[in-house]
Amino acid sequence: MASHDQSYKAGRAEGRARKGEQTKESIKEKGEAAKQKTSETAEAIKDKTTGAAQSTGQKSKETSESAREKAEEGKERSGGILQQTGEKVKNMAQGATDAVRHNFGLADADDDEHIYPPTRKDTNY
Repeated sequence: MASHDQSYKAGRAEGRARKGEQTKESIKEKGEAAKQKTSETAEAIKDKTTGAAQSTGQKSKETSESAREKAEEGKERSGGILQQTGEKVKNMAQGATDAVRHNFGLADADDDEHIYPPTRKDTNY
């Protein structure tokens, strides 16, 4: 009977070993599946992050370009306003100079006609 008892115990040990091996394989497969799932999730997150970064970069570029264009327009407008203002100041200064020259009798006859045109057609007084 010892042989039958030993055979029984050996069978049980072999069964436990197989079950342990199956459990080990199952755990290994589950670990690989978890690793694969984690890798896929990380890749998806990476793709989304890259897409978001590119989108943000594009929006930033567009906003920057728009701001630059508006600044350029403002610069052009202010340049035009400054030029107009400069012309007005120049004309006013010239008018003041002509008035002072006329009042002190320093103006030429041509200057007088330019500022104070004759009222009659006959200029021979």
